Parts: sequence; C-alpha cells; structure tokens
Amino acid sequence: MTGRGRRAALPPADHHSGPALAPDGLVVTVTNTAGYSREYDFSELPVPGPMQRSLARAFAARSQMWSGHKSATSYWKNVGYFARFLSQLENVPQDLDALTAAMLKRWRAQHISTVAGKSTLYMVRTLLRHDPRLAVGPVAEELAKRIPRVKPSKQSYGEAERERVVLAAQRQFRSAWLRIQENARLLDGWRAGSLDEDSREWRIGQVLDHVAHAGDVPRTVGPNGQARVTNRRLLGGRTPENTWGRLFLTRRELTALTVLMTDRFGWNLSVCQRMPTPTTAPSAGQSTSVTYQIQVEKRRSASGMWFSTENITDSGADSPGRLITQALEATAPARALAALIAPGTDLLMVARRHQYGRQDYQDLDRPRPVGPLVFGVTHEDGYHWALSHGLGGSPFQRARRTTVTREGRPLQHAQSTHESVYVLPDHRVQRTAQEVFEAGALEALTQARAVFAGRYAEGPTPDGQETAVAECVDEAASPWPAPDGSCGADLLLCLACPNAHVHPGHHPRLAHLHQQLESLRSVLDDRSWTHRWQDHLLRLDDLRTKIGPAAWNAAMTRVDDNDRLVVRLLTNGELAP
Repeated sequence: MTGRGRRAALPPADHHSGPALAPDGLVVTVTNTAGYSREYDFSELPVPGPMQRSLARAFAARSQMWSGHKSATSYWKNVGYFARFLSQLENVPQDLDALTAAMLKRWRAQHISTVAGKSTLYMVRTLLRHDPRLAVGPVAEELAKRIPRVKPSKQSYGEAERERVVLAAQRQFRSAWLRIQENARLLDGWRAGSLDEDSREWRIGQVLDHVAHAGDVPRTVGPNGQARVTNRRLLGGRTPENTWGRLFLTRRELTALTVLMTDRFGWNLSVCQRMPTPTTAPSAGQSTSVTYQIQVEKRRSASGMWFSTENITDSGADSPGRLITQALEATAPARALAALIAPGTDLLMVARRHQYGRQDYQDLDRPRPVGPLVFGVTHEDGYHWALSHGLGGSPFQRARRTTVTREGRPLQHAQSTHESVYVLPDHRVQRTAQEVFEAGALEALTQARAVFAGRYAEGPTPDGQETAVAECVDEAASPWPAPDGSCGADLLLCLACPNAHVHPGHHPRLAHLHQQLESLRSVLDDRSWTHRWQDHLLRLDDLRTKIGPAAWNAAMTRVDDNDRLVVRLLTNGELAP
C-alpha cells in the first residue's frame, strides 16, 4: 500500500463532488473544501476482498466528517496498520463480521502502551463502528472499551525559553520588515519620478519595479544555460536579501512572523495559512489608532462555527495591533503581486519561494501557490527555522500552549478542550497552581480551626445567661444586634459567637443536636441541607474535637427529655432568638 494515497489532481472549472465510494467499492475519493480530490485505493490493502470493501465503506462514511486531506491521510495510514495486523494472523478474517474479540484484544495490546498507538486504536475503532455488524456482541464490547486519553507531548515554554524564541523571531522579522520598508519607499520614489535619473537609487528603483511585477530581478542566461543576476554588483550580491528579497519575505522570515503571531494571539498554523488580509475600522474616540478586523477560520469547530472575527487595535508600539501593522507592511508587495497574477487572491501570510518553478506542491489543504508566492508555513518550516536559531523543535505548538495558559481562557477552542488539553496537563500551570492550592488549603485549615468561636469553660460563670445551646456572657455585644440592642441571632449561631461559653452541662444537648443534624442529612436534599445546617454541623464537629471523643460519647448517655425537646424545637425552627 502507499503511504499517502495517490497524487491529487486539480479540479476542472465545472467541478462538483460525486459519491465518495467508487462503483467497484474499493476506491474512496475525499474532496477537501477547496475542491481538490485525493483517491485512496483499498485494493492495495493486504486483506481479502470482502474485508477491503467493508473497510472502504466505513472509510467513505467517515469521510463526510472531514474538511481536508490531512484527516483522511491519517485514517488511511492507520487502516493500513490494521490491515497489516490482520494479514499476519494465523486465520485471516475474510470480512469484518469474522473479527473476534480475541483478535481485537491482541490488536489493543500491541498499541495501548504508546501515544501513537492510542491514536491508532481510536481511529480504527471509529471506522469499525460504522459497520452495523459490529454493533452488538463480544466484538462491540471490546470496541467499547475505554482508550486512555493521550497526554499532550508538548509543554508550554518557561519564561526564559519563551524570551529566547520570541527574541529570535523579533530580530529576524524586524530586519526583514525594515528591508522591505526601505525598498518599498525607494520604489515609490522611482515611480513618482522623485529620484535623479541614472543615479544608483534610480537604477535600483528600476530593478525593484521589475521585481514588483515579475517576482524576481532581471536575469541573464549565460553560455552554459544558467541564469545569473543581471545587476548583481548594483544590488550588492545574489542572495535573496539583495535581489527579490528586497520586496518579499523569505519562507524563514514568514516563519518568524508566524511565531510572533502565535505568541501574541495564540493562532495556530491553519488559521495563519488561510487568514485574509485584515480590514480596518475607525477606533472610537481615537484618531491616532487603527482597529483591525481579523477573520479567524477554525475548521475543527462545529458546523456553522468555522468563522469568527477578532478586533485588534494598534494604538502604539507595545499594542497588539502593531504586529498586524508591520505584517501588512512587510507583505504588501507580495500581496500586490499575488492579486496581479491571480485576481481575487487576498491572504495576509505570504512569502516568496526560493526555488520558483518546482511543481511538487502536494499539500492541497493549504492555499495553492500563486506564481512564485506561497501562503502560510508548516511545522516543517518551524522545525528548520528553530534549527537555524539553535532552538529545539518547531516552536508553534509550545508557543500556542504558552499563550493559551498565559491568557487563562480558551482561544479558538472549547472550554472543555481548554481545561483538559491545555491547562490541566501543563507543568508550568501545575507549578503555578501549587502555590495557590497551598495557600487555599492553609486558609481553609485556619478557618476550620476557628469554626467554633466561643470558649470552652469548666463550669457556669456567675454572670452568664443560659441559651438553648450555650451560655452568653455579654448579650449587649452581640455580633448580630437587634433594633432594641439585644441579640438578634438565631440560637444556633451562639456557637459562632465569641460571647458564648460551653461547659460540661451543655455537652449532652450539643451531642444530641449533632446526632440529629447528621440524621437530617439523609432525609433532605443536598442543597437544602447544605444551606441550612452544614455550618452548624461544622461548629459542632469542631467543638467535639476540642472536648474529645471520650467525653462526647459519655455525654450522649446523659441526654434527658428536656434536651430532646429543646433540640426538636431548634431543628423545627420553633425557638425564637
């Protein structure tokens, strides 16, 4: 079988998508949202024909959920793994209905221990469930087994790591932005006729005009058939920065800009690849600032929720919108050339290809190149960019994770994804949260130790006044005064009052009250019980700890009818303060 299906073909002008499954039941055609198709031939799988057709039907049914070829190719690759596994069994099943639970147990055991294996199990299970013959029975039960969630392999950057990545991207992009700005001003001067004719600047402006329209500097073909830069001495060399790079970003410079976009806004690569040029809107009350309206396309969102709009304002050097302004200025010549070659093209993230003319561009989920120009970057671009700066691995996933955790809210994803994928597994978040949890636990412990606010006494005090649950030594200083100056608190609140004294004479009644509140928990709903009785029970728990379990249990044996009557009146709310 092939690793990535067959080479895709460009659609004709009158293209419309047909059935995914071919009449022979073996070839599935997946058409992405741009209208490009890719075929997946199931006759290449090393399993019997009926099994090939069943897998093709399941694949075709699932393909209705995919908007691009990336998902299709991932499933195709994992179907190949499954087919190879089946082909190596002693008794190769002829079709899906011949699968046994033992086969699937063996398949699961081979893959459950690795991150990639869990992903393979999930995709294959998703396809198999499309077959109605596997809906019941031991095989269905085996397919229903939980597959542990794959833990994200990427972690957010520490502050020092992030600064290193961002600084490298800022230096590279700023250098490119200044270079393009300088040459764009020179080109504007040449077109306006403000340069002295035949001066060096005028001649460079003439070359820049050629670059702006052709995407490259003039070249002369030598006797050996190789094209050389015609004005290399005038331009100062043959490197991209001295030739076509005077007006266009290189792929690595566009990668640096994308790193900065990811760090600032948390956008992923698919968003940057298809982002239209931002439009501007007036900023209310601000004459020196500009607000950009950014269209964000998120194809993994639910149907009807692919597109959203973000407003980003450039109000100064440190504002988020300043990066958008610089991106617009750095890509302006390339966007103008793209619109000239293919009218209607209006994407922000554009760069010039180093090897113009190569036709091996196969990622049809990305916008197609226009002449010498390409749009967006890939993870491979990120890997090579990081390598060139001495950094480890493509920075995009880690930069996005860092931004999301720094902002503390979902960015182009659901709240559940934000919590389960970005926040909870992140080590930096865990380290930060540990201090918060410790402080909260200590505060809770302090409050718990101070639940019973009164005093424990050995016996009655001469000036004390008996209440239903304690002895009050200063009714006039009540924390809950009544309009007449007396205490207006519920009698059960006496245990929360610093004026309350509890001595052994109160223990039987309080022990019985504690028992009755525990009993109420079993007959009341949680919300009602928590609202009315939980705080009182906590105070009694605290008091029982202070008195000691032996004395508390002994007090239960001394409960009399008067104690039972008072407790019943208290719990029924029939005793006024």
